[in-house]
Amino acid sequence: MSPASPDSPTETRSTDVAQQHFPGAASQNAPWLRDEMLAMLDHWVDWRRSRFSEDVDLPPEAPRAVGHHRLSARLTALRDALTEETPTFTPRYIAHMKSDLSLPAILGWFAALLHNPNNTSREASRVGSVIETEAIAHLATMLGYDAGVAQGHFTSGGTVANFEAMWRARYRLDHCLALALHISETTGDRLDPFAAAHMGWDRFRALWQQHGVTEAELKQSSAMAGNPPDIYRRISRASGQDYLGPVMLAPGNRHFSWDKGANLLGLGREALWSVRLDARGRMDLEDFEQKVLLAHGQGRPVLMTVAVAGTTEMSAIDPLDGLFDRLDVWQRQDGWHIWRHIDGAYGGFFRAMLGGDAEAVLTDDARAALAAMGRADSITIDPHKLGYIPYSCGAFLTSNAQTYAVSAFDAPYLTRQDLAAGKWASTLEGSRSASGAAATWLTAETLGFDPQGLGAILAGTIEARRALEAAVTAAVPQARFLPGDANIACFTLAEAGEPLSATNARTGAAFEFFQASPAFAVSRTTLGKDGAAVKAAHLATYGGQDDGGDLVVIRLVVMSPYWCEPAVRAEMTNLFVAELSGAVQASQVMPTEDGKR
Repeated sequence: MSPASPDSPTETRSTDVAQQHFPGAASQNAPWLRDEMLAMLDHWVDWRRSRFSEDVDLPPEAPRAVGHHRLSARLTALRDALTEETPTFTPRYIAHMKSDLSLPAILGWFAALLHNPNNTSREASRVGSVIETEAIAHLATMLGYDAGVAQGHFTSGGTVANFEAMWRARYRLDHCLALALHISETTGDRLDPFAAAHMGWDRFRALWQQHGVTEAELKQSSAMAGNPPDIYRRISRASGQDYLGPVMLAPGNRHFSWDKGANLLGLGREALWSVRLDARGRMDLEDFEQKVLLAHGQGRPVLMTVAVAGTTEMSAIDPLDGLFDRLDVWQRQDGWHIWRHIDGAYGGFFRAMLGGDAEAVLTDDARAALAAMGRADSITIDPHKLGYIPYSCGAFLTSNAQTYAVSAFDAPYLTRQDLAAGKWASTLEGSRSASGAAATWLTAETLGFDPQGLGAILAGTIEARRALEAAVTAAVPQARFLPGDANIACFTLAEAGEPLSATNARTGAAFEFFQASPAFAVSRTTLGKDGAAVKAAHLATYGGQDDGGDLVVIRLVVMSPYWCEPAVRAEMTNLFVAELSGAVQASQVMPTEDGKR
């Protein structure tokens, strides 16, 4: 579909929202922000002075000590040092998933920071924990969950949130297998590990009550509560075939946290099965189905299936609707409840575009995929990416309390009394700052996670990415863009019919040119064997010859809110085209086979 015209309602709205809710590329909103920060600091000071004013009769101002002078000096040194930090606030920064922070995020974060609540429990965070609950409800609504029953909490980032999903998926799988193993050993019926592991909580409850299983008996058949090798041996004996443990299915372009998680859970690298990608860098549903059936044939349960909403390389959005349709059929026909997780660490916020003019910039398949997010068991999302919240702030959500259950071997239909005072027993992290939750809460309450707020900003960044691609393509014939669903653009520099090695060399030389120049910050990535279909389709667009190796691409993350503003977009686009033209000229001096130029 074609991008919206420059005077479209979407662009007008995104410009207004960006100007009102962000500091401004040249800090245009700095006077207002300064006033609010000082007012917040004064309010905090007054609160401290008045809270227990009768306790100690202190002088109105503490005398300046030698330590203050030293602190001032070192603070000045720190401020000066930080001016050499990467300037991610500028629209010239399009390298990675970082951008300027929103005004409500800065203020919300700072407000909570001054009080320093620890969301490990209500006792340590009377207000912060309530804010977290309300912020999770805002995210749940945006993601398509019923906020009245959805559960979740904030984490230090998407990596830990993904671990949380694995932890809960394993909790359910282990409960189901333990119950089925106990029943099999008690009755002598043959165990089907695959069917047993995917029975789901409703079937688990029914069998639990039917067979009168006690918690102690369940623990004796649990790999997590007992000895895993011994339990695996018993499963093998009860099923009549060697039990090799569960597998996880995730697309080949998955985030590295899934490999880390498999290692931490002791699954082994072999247990993480890669699902092939299609030519657009999305999960290939045919290959997914074949891998599930392969796991079934081997008697290996699927711990969870992972789909991605907004990949880190190309911002591809997996076909969530088609994936869940297939899982629904298995659940209905075979009783297989396979855990559905969406890694929306980057792209989860794109769902804020749905329901208004903003969604018009999405392709039909991307829109359908995002609309299906509420059908997942669990979702990872990172407010510190497209939520424009300070680091470090991730979030993990589940559709209901059953999918949120973890850790202790209690009956899943009973209320956990120890969770009433806090979430310490159900989170991987113990101490957790309330600052990210407060920043997310204030952003939701002001900017809003809807098509008129954040959704408009994100629609504007997608329009900006398309406009940039069009301008580059028109001015630089060698620039060949890969497909993308959202606001990340990837391209190579290639001459028609040339071998991949020559394209990679030219693209790499252009990247080095950008690295040496302060004009723009860009990034580079490679598409390997898991992206074979992407590489083949890309080479076909210019008749390129595959002489081996990965595909090297330059990557542009167009997520700065200032790209939504027409004047900024036009200026940045012209400057980038000029810079890329210089990079192309530099890359034309290519080494020959004998090393000469």
